[in-house]
Amino acid sequence: MADSNDMTINLVVLGKTQTGKSAAGNSLLGSTDFESRLCPSSVTTCCSLGRSSRILGLVRRNGCESALHVRVLDTPSCPHSALSKEQVRDTVRAALAQHFGEEGLHLALLVLRADMPLCPDESDDAVQLIQELLGPTWKDFTAVLLTHADKAEEAGYTEETYLHSASSTLLSLLSSVQHKYIFLDNHNSIIKEERNIVLRKLLNFIQRNNYQVLLKHSKE
Repeated sequence: MADSNDMTINLVVLGKTQTGKSAAGNSLLGSTDFESRLCPSSVTTCCSLGRSSRILGLVRRNGCESALHVRVLDTPSCPHSALSKEQVRDTVRAALAQHFGEEGLHLALLVLRADMPLCPDESDDAVQLIQELLGPTWKDFTAVLLTHADKAEEAGYTEETYLHSASSTLLSLLSSVQHKYIFLDNHNSIIKEERNIVLRKLLNFIQRNNYQVLLKHSKE
């Protein structure tokens, strides 16, 4: 049972097929909760919630060290090889209400591949989905996860040179979400130190939002 001083952050991963959404979710959780594999069609067809074990060393509350709990909702891709946009939207909306209706959602993570250029109109479906799910303040509650960053690094790019060479489409998207982005390696097992760096960045984004949440249902 979680200590009353522990902190829980609620996240949802969204994006296109084969961007590494499920793998990113597993990296954040430090687990293999979500199925992740190379496939010529969309792997994820329904939403599923993963929970991390207690993570120490990242959070202090009231002058004391607290444990962090991470909850990640994995979702079908948008666009999807077998589901319509409306089916994906309705499935994700229902899952968000089911799993985060009481506590609310801290961040939506839009997953893009760092090893593939983002072209005009390419991110429209996923961005439109986020807008429909989160409403007019979606930009405040969205961050971009750039997966396969290890491949960009192997090609000789640092984070700075990568962004200097990035398409105007990607740069415009990053600007719209107030430059909340994280580069994420897609190795099978992310090491603890790298995972903690990513979680610290997410906590910083959430803190910048004054720990506000979306989609929280008030109890009658």
